[in-house]
Amino acid sequence: MFGYVLRHNESFLFNGKDPVWQHYQSFKWYLLPHGLMGACALLLGPMQFSDRLRQRYTKFHRVTGRFYVAGVFVGAPLGFYIQYFEERLGGTRSFSFAALTDAALWITTTAIAMLFILRGNVSQHRNWMTRSYAVAIVFLEVRFVSGILGYDDSVSAGETIVWMCVAFSLLFADLIIHWQDLMRTRPAPARATVR
Repeated sequence: MFGYVLRHNESFLFNGKDPVWQHYQSFKWYLLPHGLMGACALLLGPMQFSDRLRQRYTKFHRVTGRFYVAGVFVGAPLGFYIQYFEERLGGTRSFSFAALTDAALWITTTAIAMLFILRGNVSQHRNWMTRSYAVAIVFLEVRFVSGILGYDDSVSAGETIVWMCVAFSLLFADLIIHWQDLMRTRPAPARATVR
């Protein structure tokens, strides 16, 4: 998805003469930190789920985790602000509410994951980071689905896709978290306690 979105939606980043820069001119100084921190979180997130990396390079895992959290706490509010700013340029209020909802979910799931790791609960930390990353990739999902279905220029279809991706993000995360339980055909035997 990242490659598709970079090529299909964000190719203007590599062409300073692209006319879309005129659209971004009025809020470019908010867009720059939002884009950099959001990209940081999107790129570092998958590495956080690698058992091999986490076990071999624990310090690296912690440092990249801090960068991910910084990306969330900077990128999410700026994303909402940029969308709110877009209302002055003709954007709809519905997109602003969707951006606010996505930002709130992303910050909340990440903060809960942080609290669990600070308390030493690795299992719950991992579950909440899965939810956090599922919310993070809404940015990619919306652009990917819109592009594949040919709805790039349809505001009403775009709104629907945004809301659907936001709404389903936590459901899909929980399906991933509980996948083994869902696929288990019979209950696991209870372990006998030694007295």
